[in-house]
Amino acid sequence: MGKKEDKMKAVCLLSGGMDSAVASAIAKKEGYEVYALSFDYGQRNKRELKASGEIAKWLQAKHKIIKADLRQIGGSALTDDIEVPEHGDGIPVTYVPARNTIFLSFALAYAEVVDADAIFIGVNAVDYSGYPDCRPEYIEAFQNLANLATKRSIEKKPIRINAPLLYLSKAEVVKKGYELGVPFEKTWSCYREGEKACGRCDSCRLRLKAFKEAGFEDPLEYEVKNI
Repeated sequence: MGKKEDKMKAVCLLSGGMDSAVASAIAKKEGYEVYALSFDYGQRNKRELKASGEIAKWLQAKHKIIKADLRQIGGSALTDDIEVPEHGDGIPVTYVPARNTIFLSFALAYAEVVDADAIFIGVNAVDYSGYPDCRPEYIEAFQNLANLATKRSIEKKPIRINAPLLYLSKAEVVKKGYELGVPFEKTWSCYREGEKACGRCDSCRLRLKAFKEAGFEDPLEYEVKNI
């Protein structure tokens, strides 16, 4: 008999939101051993870190939280004393400069350390806020960087950057999540501080719209539901 191959490993960026939870669940469904990576980056609402821990436990994943204080840089409503808007045009002030580049760089380093075959990220370029680091061109560019920058790639074992939700609508993400048994009641999407989701920020509105279009009731409590 041949030697049994080791299980594939994936580093999954897990914010605590619904997209990262579904992307991580897809990794587990595909047979990867999940190494969940979350960030305490000075975000306005720490509730998402609690959510990431609960989702990691549901995934039976190894979970690491890295502190990378982006409040020292600022420039975003999520990391600075800037009001979270309810509506906006263009790239909103909730965009955190270079956030996905920073997070993916940490994930790439962690993937090399644990000898992971893939990185999963829950970016979406259909129903999204217009962030430049959620586009297909960005994921492709980071894949090229990973191919050039890692020991594994030089040794012909490249780390694949997976963005399984990239071309799905938010409603399709919700449906996929229910298909995989994702406990959406444990996830958190709101940008504002508070015990209840506000229901007014861009992230809440996109989430509420997605659940409505998918034909499900969002299990989170909201201050208002204006969709």
